Amino acid sequence: MLFFNSTLPTKPIQLPGGKLQLRAPVSGDYSGWKQVRESSREFLKPWEPSWPQDDMTRQGFRRRLKRYMREREQKTGETYFLVRKKDELPIGGISISNIRYGVARTCNIGYWMSEKFAARGYMGLCVEVLCDHIFDHLNLHRVEAACLPHNQRSSRLLERAGFVQEGLLRDYLEIDGKRRDHLLYSLLKRDRHDKSDPAKIPEFNRVKQL
Repeated sequence: MLFFNSTLPTKPIQLPGGKLQLRAPVSGDYSGWKQVRESSREFLKPWEPSWPQDDMTRQGFRRRLKRYMREREQKTGETYFLVRKKDELPIGGISISNIRYGVARTCNIGYWMSEKFAARGYMGLCVEVLCDHIFDHLNLHRVEAACLPHNQRSSRLLERAGFVQEGLLRDYLEIDGKRRDHLLYSLLKRDRHDKSDPAKIPEFNRVKQL
């Protein structure tokens, strides 16, 4: 597809404009990742599981990387950081999880964006690009995503990417210390946008320059 380089999934995925890329996290990302996450703590807290006490430590980051590597090796998940190319700063992240083959051929995606870089269209592009990877390289048929009912920004992002709301999942995930209902969205391979002209993609037109 247009935005995905024809390399192994461990190689960076270039985004339109040439200033951002999705790539697998590495140990050298720790300082930038810590800076961005800590500065966005209050912004992210209402939408995420409670952070472990040692989450911001180097040891906690190493444990995180080991989990990412294990999931990739077992073909159950892939995690990418959204990185600003000029200084390799991670400004967000997106993950594929619960990959199932066989008769299901489906997976889940989740994402986060730092407060400073939110609402610029970057994560919407990431979702578009990653779904191309899921359908064309992982050969899956269905992608699921869930968000809190009052997270209107995430709902709009998914809908612009072509996802369809399917229903309410009661007490689906523990977020910010409490079990929360979530809206379930899905995207099928046949639903995705035509990438022959990137200017027709809603998120492409919303992107603000770094």
